[in-house]
Amino acid sequence: MFHSELIMANDQEAMDVDTDGASSSKHMLPQRSTSVPFQPPRDLTVGYVYSSEMTSHFNPRGHQEAPERITRIWQAIVDGKYNTKMQWLPIRPVTKAEALLVHSQTTWDSIEAYQYMSEQQIVDSEAYYEQLSLYVMPGTTRAARLSCGGVIEACLTVARGRLRKVFAICRPPGHHAEPDQSMGFCFFNNVAVATRVVQHLTPIKRVLILDWDVHHGNGTQRAFNEDPSVLYISLHRYEGGDFYPCGEFGGMNSCGEGSGLGFSVNIPWPEKGMGDADYIHAFQRVVMPIAMEFAPELVIISAGFDAALGDELGECKVSPAGYAHMTHMLSGLAGGRLVVALEGGYNLDATMNSALAVTKVILGEAPDPLPPMHASETATETVYLVAKEQSKYWKSIDAKSCEPREEVESISFSIPEVLQAHRAHYLHTNYKMMQVPLLGFLQTPFAGHVICTPDLFENKTLVVLAHEFGNLRLELESAMTCDLDLERSYLLDFTKELMRWINGEGYALIDINLYPKPFTSVSQNTLLTYLWDNYIQLSGAHKIIFIGHGPACQPLMSLIDARFNSINRSVKAVVQVIGYSKVPVTPKKDEFRSWYAKCSCVLLPANHHIFRPEATHSKKRHGVLCPIEELQPVRIVMKGLPVIQAFIKGQLAEPLQSTIPN
Repeated sequence: MFHSELIMANDQEAMDVDTDGASSSKHMLPQRSTSVPFQPPRDLTVGYVYSSEMTSHFNPRGHQEAPERITRIWQAIVDGKYNTKMQWLPIRPVTKAEALLVHSQTTWDSIEAYQYMSEQQIVDSEAYYEQLSLYVMPGTTRAARLSCGGVIEACLTVARGRLRKVFAICRPPGHHAEPDQSMGFCFFNNVAVATRVVQHLTPIKRVLILDWDVHHGNGTQRAFNEDPSVLYISLHRYEGGDFYPCGEFGGMNSCGEGSGLGFSVNIPWPEKGMGDADYIHAFQRVVMPIAMEFAPELVIISAGFDAALGDELGECKVSPAGYAHMTHMLSGLAGGRLVVALEGGYNLDATMNSALAVTKVILGEAPDPLPPMHASETATETVYLVAKEQSKYWKSIDAKSCEPREEVESISFSIPEVLQAHRAHYLHTNYKMMQVPLLGFLQTPFAGHVICTPDLFENKTLVVLAHEFGNLRLELESAMTCDLDLERSYLLDFTKELMRWINGEGYALIDINLYPKPFTSVSQNTLLTYLWDNYIQLSGAHKIIFIGHGPACQPLMSLIDARFNSINRSVKAVVQVIGYSKVPVTPKKDEFRSWYAKCSCVLLPANHHIFRPEATHSKKRHGVLCPIEELQPVRIVMKGLPVIQAFIKGQLAEPLQSTIPN
């Protein structure tokens, strides 16, 4: 025991940490074969590691973990000539000192012994290795050491800034190999050893390992279970602990121990068949928020492709485009420093196509587009439960926002629906307002969002109010308490005061919510034009007032432009209540601008950018601007209500002549 510890200590003394301006120690661990010198990149930023020597590990009777897994990937890269855009990195075997940073002396000795096994020893030990999900042969030692050494070279090259991204096309895989035991087709834990070497030899200390192999990377999590410098995130098929490698270690409650608590994130799928939408949902809700909060200095993908569509072992449905999009998201971390290390993947076609899609992304190509999709109920529930667990450790995780709605869809109401129902009830109870019937294609998205007073066709004065409910998320006073206090109540108070004033003046009213929730593909311009042609223009009103609020102002301006010849004769006042957004511009028509200058009143904050000295364009094209001394856009409505009332009264009292001759 003392002898093995002494060897390890002596070997580790050779590991000098990189420092700026420091020369390499003569005792530095060998970086590559001296017979194959490293050539500096030819303005290339992406590299690859590959050697056919790693095919020396094979099962003569056939096996899922076969040499063709890497040869097919390599051939696809060559066929597409992608290798000409990548820097080749010479491969080398892992050294004992490096391996012992993660693995035990016993594990090293066992793997070294494989190269000396006779055929009879292989036969006699077959049952033992099968229960570890391994097969061994003399070529195993060389392949396993090269695979681990290849991933080390890939990570060191990126960590030292020689390349930005590297694809390590290596086998056998590594993420199941635990510190004290090889298992699950894996001998050395390639990614874990490479991470430790990078931390020892370079200034980079904070590493994210994202494992999308369909199996939980038990070995990788075990290696860093108590280490806060390494964030391990795994998305894998779990099935309550019944899917390989089995047990509770890959469950969502397994989050690390000691100082590493919270730095292991497991997203365990409870069933097979998970696809692109499920993985992307998990990335958007859990993976990327945590990764960005962690702020890694290096990202390593344990890229197993056995969750790919067509893999008989994983039985999931991730497409090459799905892997490409996940890679693209991860590429934005750590200043672009990314290593892709091959893990599993046992359908040769699926593995090849998925690996090729990832290669294209790290070379800078955009991922292929994904079709419209939504995550399954299983995925949303799993991600919600993971978010609840991880929110204990990460401020960026909002479990409430991940809560699935599907389970209570039939008995639930969204807040916009509640607001709409309340508003309709209030207006009907107090002013007898009713829904306006709409044409078929408008009925579904806007049903209940257009209401009017019963005197629409008799009253000589009509107010048209166009508005929106707004983005409720912006109106949360506290995301932790979901307090909807001030912002929306101001809009409701404004409409109540306006209704009271309109009713007191004896005007008719048509109220239009142009932005129903959920969002509709039918344009606001289409609805307004339809209402003008079929209701407003045919009403009995000779004096019409337009009032636009917020984003509804621009569609209202578009309606005026589209129907100016008729609007010009009957609309006496146009009130636009703007926040800090862009002020609508009148079309370049003299008669339009002349008319709009006489009948417009545009309310906006006094500190709006349009009033700044550097604003050089003419303000006349925006109508008559009325600055309000108020910072919060929604309060402008409240403070400007007397201005609106006085302006409308003045416009109705003074006849406005048409600018277009009869």
